[in-house]
Amino acid sequence: MKKTHLILTILVSLFTVTLLAQGGKTVPVASKSSSIGIVIYSNDVETVWNAFRFANYSKKQGDTVSVFLLGKGVELDNLVKSDKNIKEQTDSFVDSGGTILGCGTCLRSRNINEPQVCKLSSLSDLYGIVRKNKIVMTF
Repeated sequence: MKKTHLILTILVSLFTVTLLAQGGKTVPVASKSSSIGIVIYSNDVETVWNAFRFANYSKKQGDTVSVFLLGKGVELDNLVKSDKNIKEQTDSFVDSGGTILGCGTCLRSRNINEPQVCKLSSLSDLYGIVRKNKIVMTF
């Protein structure tokens, strides 16, 4: 019982010291930009649309956003041609300075030799996106 009381007293003391060091106020999380990597491996219209909506929103918040297309995601060229909403979101992303990279192996396996929406890329580029970004999301 005495041991538990001692541990609780120490924890309360540490908490009190921390609060006093902060002037009794809570410290808000800094609102600074972040780096976000987005890997799209789906060709589902709604999923791809939401991925680019999120990418555009993040860029508007001041974040750096990288997009990498993998697997079925490299079929974005076809989706842009057939879906107005995806075209709008993709164009907005590119127009705001975003770059879309596409897995070269995945593109070649689908006979997409000259992609219009993405830059032909490699596994090394995907690795770079994962390593350099604080946050990596998959769609």
